[in-house]
Amino acid sequence: MYLLRHGQSYFNLHFSETRVDPGIEDPELTPLGVAQAVAAAQQLAGAALTRIIISPYTRTLQTAEPILAIHQVPADIMHEVRERTAFVCDVGSPPDLLAARFPHHDFAHLPRRWWHEGVEPLQHTIARADAFRAVMAARADSATTLLVSHWAFILALTGNSVTNGEILEYDPRSKPPEQRFRGP
Repeated sequence: MYLLRHGQSYFNLHFSETRVDPGIEDPELTPLGVAQAVAAAQQLAGAALTRIIISPYTRTLQTAEPILAIHQVPADIMHEVRERTAFVCDVGSPPDLLAARFPHHDFAHLPRRWWHEGVEPLQHTIARADAFRAVMAARADSATTLLVSHWAFILALTGNSVTNGEILEYDPRSKPPEQRFRGP
């Protein structure tokens, strides 16, 4: 399967410069983030995608848009693949607001508050990643699935720290990594 970390958000822009949480809830992509999403779509243009799984944050939904313009495949919104809640940017938007902004997606299955309240313990993020790995390992379409997700979730899943807009190929049948977190 393919894993894609969302493009640069306004949180990423400010936090990378200052290492201070700028207090932006559910931030959008910056112009660079939009360009990274377009570049990822071009990189994946030749991939035989049959399904895209997207975290319900604005930044991941925006990152998926240019890919969905090329690959007209089912898109599943899954809060289980969300970012580890550690900063204000990890406060999401309620399903009704997401549905108004992204009417081509279904958010009806999401709880009103689908993100973790307070700082999510690392073990919870790892447990979500392990559960997702098991589900994907059992699916026949895992090799043709794209996940659009976040730094901490992808790190928990693979042991790899990825940059904004970076794509990894990943086999969900692989063994869970021994070391998953070295950063925030």
